[in-house]
Amino acid sequence: MIAQSFLKLTDYPSFRRIIWKPLYEILAKKIKTPEWQFMNYGYVPSSAEGRLDLYPEDEINRYSLQLYHYLVSQVHVTGSEILEVGSGRGGGANYIKRYLKPANITGLDIAHQAVKLANNNYATKGLHYVQGNAENLPFANENFDVVINVESCHAYGSVPVFLKEVKRVLRPGGYFLCTDMRSPNGMNTLRNNLVITGMNMTVDQDITLNVVDAIEMEETIKQKRISANIPRWLAKPFKEFAGVKGSKIHEDLNNGSLVYHRFVMRKKAN
Repeated sequence: MIAQSFLKLTDYPSFRRIIWKPLYEILAKKIKTPEWQFMNYGYVPSSAEGRLDLYPEDEINRYSLQLYHYLVSQVHVTGSEILEVGSGRGGGANYIKRYLKPANITGLDIAHQAVKLANNNYATKGLHYVQGNAENLPFANENFDVVINVESCHAYGSVPVFLKEVKRVLRPGGYFLCTDMRSPNGMNTLRNNLVITGMNMTVDQDITLNVVDAIEMEETIKQKRISANIPRWLAKPFKEFAGVKGSKIHEDLNNGSLVYHRFVMRKKAN
């Protein structure tokens, strides 16, 4: 119930601004396990997409990596300048840099401890992380070819303000790549907010079943990680937050109370 209550409360901007930053600060500060690089629910590709080849050391995070890969690979990013808003523990930007070869990628997160953790673990030439607010991006106009947002914007105070900022920092012809979950009505609102930006929507795909499959296939790994890193007194609510099999998140994605989509938007060229 905790995770579902959080999602219901994200209808209120004041709640989003108050709760999410301290929550992610605590998680990054207290849980530094190197193999825990992601906080998304994962993705199982369709048969048409095929299997993703990974280095052996990345297999433990296969499902979360696949959520990134099959979103970002919707466009060509080699040699590009990329911004990830909501970079969390840093694993997604690190994967993109190593596998997809952009010229540079910047991860931005509101949580200082998450940025510190990500820089300690992954910062290298062409990859770094900064603290900042998604609703007031600390970058010049037309600075990036691609902006990425993975399972994050449901936590923002104002999604329309965030999208206005995305459009501002994108170069003409640049892409915004987004994936997130909502109630069906909430997803319609997100879609409308995207359309209102004036950017062209080239992909709007329901990937709910792919995410459900990932939750179920990752269950053993996720349960072991929780047992090894989360205090017993916190384990039950954390499992709801993490979306283990049988959690409210898992059930609602299964029964349609929640839906999960990915979007590709393109800013008009001058």
